[in-house]
Amino acid sequence: MQKILVANRGEIALRVMRTAREMGIKTVAVFSEADRNMPFVRFADEAVCIGPAPSSESYLRADKIIEVAKKTGADAIHPGYGFLSENASFSKAVVDAGLIFIGPSAHSIEMMGSKISAKQAAKKFNVPMVPGTEDPIESAEEAKSIAAGIGYPILIKASAGGGGKGMRTVNNEAELEEQMRMAKSEAMSAFGDDAVFIEKFVGSPRHIEIQLLGDQHGNYVYLFERECSIQRRHQKLVEEAPSSCLTEDIRKAMGESAVAVARSCKYHGAGTVEFLVDEKLNFYFLEMNTRLQVEHCVTEMITGKDLVREQINVARGEKLSFTQDDLQINGHSIELRVCAEDPKNNFLPDTGKLETYMPPKGPGVRVDDGYEQGQDIPIFYDPMIAKLVVHAATRDEAIERLCRAVDEYHVKGINTTLGFGKWAVRTEPFRSGNFDTKFIEKHFKPEYLEDFDDDVEQVAALLSSYIWESEQKQSVGKVASNGIVTNWKVRRR
Repeated sequence: MQKILVANRGEIALRVMRTAREMGIKTVAVFSEADRNMPFVRFADEAVCIGPAPSSESYLRADKIIEVAKKTGADAIHPGYGFLSENASFSKAVVDAGLIFIGPSAHSIEMMGSKISAKQAAKKFNVPMVPGTEDPIESAEEAKSIAAGIGYPILIKASAGGGGKGMRTVNNEAELEEQMRMAKSEAMSAFGDDAVFIEKFVGSPRHIEIQLLGDQHGNYVYLFERECSIQRRHQKLVEEAPSSCLTEDIRKAMGESAVAVARSCKYHGAGTVEFLVDEKLNFYFLEMNTRLQVEHCVTEMITGKDLVREQINVARGEKLSFTQDDLQINGHSIELRVCAEDPKNNFLPDTGKLETYMPPKGPGVRVDDGYEQGQDIPIFYDPMIAKLVVHAATRDEAIERLCRAVDEYHVKGINTTLGFGKWAVRTEPFRSGNFDTKFIEKHFKPEYLEDFDDDVEQVAALLSSYIWESEQKQSVGKVASNGIVTNWKVRRR
């Protein structure tokens, strides 16, 4: 493998290209007209514009991407995450074109892409399941009968897709028919498939996922867990590894269950199996993501493994370079997604120019970003502009390191989730580990950020005033040892 086309944009495109360069592999960037001046375009060895800004006319054009790969002499395509990364047809088309798809087979993607078929496959390996249906629900009457058997509240969920689309909570029978209609309609609109199924609603769940790797020779490892319970609209905001609540026995059981899911579809490459964990630490299979996750960085930080490098090696037909016994957890890592959103206004996306953009540095701080100062945040794509990742010896130290990094992260021109992240990790529920997927709903109010910001500003103002007065008293009439009056007032401006 001498050249890879990265079929993505922003921070993940840049992240893949950096590993490829370390491996001596050349890269090709494809970009939309809106992304012409993005860092990932300049970083690649070659770059080709594939269409206008809307993703439907650029990053989702599988035919154009494959055409560019062949014209530039690329051997393989890395899809990143989002866009075409979990598109079985794209995976197949890449292989049919004589190229290597750096990801799982079309068969694995298709099987795990349907939540119903994924549940059916996982159940054969005795993976714990949330009580519910294994086949699509055909009618409201059938749904009522099943709901009566497992008890309310229930979840109606779209079989295809994710991100909370096509998902409805039903508290009683009177709500069921209307909620089912809405779920099917939304699923059809979002995924072109209105199949839905029913699960028992798990109260106060935690969202914990297992990172795994498999090669094409039947070898599998799990790289421990990530805690992803702090979410808004079913989209994650803060992730950490390891989880603060799992015991070694539960971690091992979840890891082995994740590997069983991978075996059920003959998976190879990097994948993630997601679980719901209840207040008694019972865990239930949720779904499998057949791609690299946004939050893969925290796993890399605690294991020392480069997951993109492993993806590339597996795609080249190599065996995994390590076994389960070689893996151990080293310290603690936390990731904050830095999104162009306004937490004080229901996390609505924000757009504008990055008038100031200065990411933090220092020990244990990693920033995966895709923008630079002076660039515009477009409306066409996901609002995440960067991932702030920290690593430390302990969870408490990682929390304090994240807070320090947030303080050093200077962004002006748009609203971001930086302030929310610092507030969240300093709350008692997060510090104690006593939180779930309803963290924002239970604990967050927009005015908390205003109070939080005001307190920080007030302390900073008082400290600045104290330092200024102290320096003034010490420096009035002060003469340097060489007889020249110091110019401290000039220097401090």
